[in-house]
Amino acid sequence: MLLALSGMAKRFGGVSALRNGTLAVKPGEVHLLMGENGAGKSTLMKIAAGMLKPDGGTFEWRGQRVSLSRPADAARLGIAMVHQESLLAPHLTVAENIYLGREASWRFQLPKILHAAARLIEEHRFPLQADWRVDRLSPAGRQMVEICRAIAHGSSLLIFDEPTSSLSNAETEQVFRIVGDLKKRGAGVIYITHRLEELRTIGDRVTVLRDGETVHTGDLADLSREELIRHMVGRELSAIYDREPLPPGGVALRVRGLSSPPFVKNVSFDLRSGEIVGLAGLVGAGRTELCRAIFGVDRALSGEVEVHGARFSARSPRDAREAGIALIPEDRGRHGLARLLPVAPNLSAASLDRLCRAGFVEAQRERALVETFVEKLRIRTAGSKQLAGRLSGGNQQKVVIGKWVARGAKVFLFDEPTRGIDVGAKAEVFRVMDSLAREGAAILMVSSELPELLGVADRILVMRQGEIAGELPRGSTQEEAMRLAV
Repeated sequence: MLLALSGMAKRFGGVSALRNGTLAVKPGEVHLLMGENGAGKSTLMKIAAGMLKPDGGTFEWRGQRVSLSRPADAARLGIAMVHQESLLAPHLTVAENIYLGREASWRFQLPKILHAAARLIEEHRFPLQADWRVDRLSPAGRQMVEICRAIAHGSSLLIFDEPTSSLSNAETEQVFRIVGDLKKRGAGVIYITHRLEELRTIGDRVTVLRDGETVHTGDLADLSREELIRHMVGRELSAIYDREPLPPGGVALRVRGLSSPPFVKNVSFDLRSGEIVGLAGLVGAGRTELCRAIFGVDRALSGEVEVHGARFSARSPRDAREAGIALIPEDRGRHGLARLLPVAPNLSAASLDRLCRAGFVEAQRERALVETFVEKLRIRTAGSKQLAGRLSGGNQQKVVIGKWVARGAKVFLFDEPTRGIDVGAKAEVFRVMDSLAREGAAILMVSSELPELLGVADRILVMRQGEIAGELPRGSTQEEAMRLAV
């Protein structure tokens, strides 16, 4: 075995994040690591990458027991990790980020670094330039830089933590090609993903964690999709999308002729109280931009929007908030969550004007609000003072939703609400959405995963090149949706 972790344990204060994590990787294989958010996957991989010291267990590298104290120890062995959340220096270039920390005098070798980065980018056909600044890249671009950084130094084991969660289909194919090249060269790959459709394309063996313990290891070919989900969450796939629609109420959001060039062109639709309407389409179809225009992030040059019959013009997100509209953005880490602040101020962020007296937040009222919505949304946290960025992806998403539920919003714009979270957390997010709809909220849900929309939405609007190409009723097929999308 290239890497063998056995009986790994890790506690954070009184919380046991890992109790019996076991995983073994062979050279030249792609080993999938699956499990719900909070199952211990990231903790186990941070131990493998030298970022955390375990409280128990054995760590073997090429048959020899070792102990890692820091990431540099792992790098010397040949272990590199591609993180889901960007750990790049935003003010530096692509090339500088790739070699930052690897060259002792990197600042004085910029021509050499730029040339090396350009060759690496060309070799792997990445859509990047070595001299681009990282803070001007999209989430997909930053993920590509993370991958370049990991593969730049010929590591023999690479850990990919949700590498395709923010990538388009074309960019995902590039990642698959790179992983395939690494496998051919004899490198081992540990690949964490929540996209079940990726598994057969890329994986050889699979290890499943649940509640901090390894519950299954074996060849992927011997495991059905349904069996894998049962190992992960302890229930059947059909339960994830189990929702009984209710008759919708009156029109909560009416959009007529909305245009926000160049991505949104003459869009019209109605959204009723108590219904979940899916918004499908290919990358670049204008789905995110439509939500941003309604919410006042992007300026709409023409068109009309009504909220519960009242004319509404969003000059800013504050106007949308006052009208009862909520946006749960695609990139929750950058645009929906203050990751370095505790859970409490994140949950109360949209309601501060209602919690303040004489310019100061009343702590008792804020505490009562936070306790109410932590319980209502089943947010798994060590307490309201825990940093939001240390929650699992699914619980971070619940905090983003919770701040708008606490505000009392009645129209919700969900942009890729399940991006980067596992099937168990998806079921929790869908439960929250269904609960909101049953309480009378109107929901517009953007998703790139058609099975989600077909399973959850009451009807689906399909966008193509900035326009609504058509509408599909509940019970439609993926083929019908794709026909409209293309």
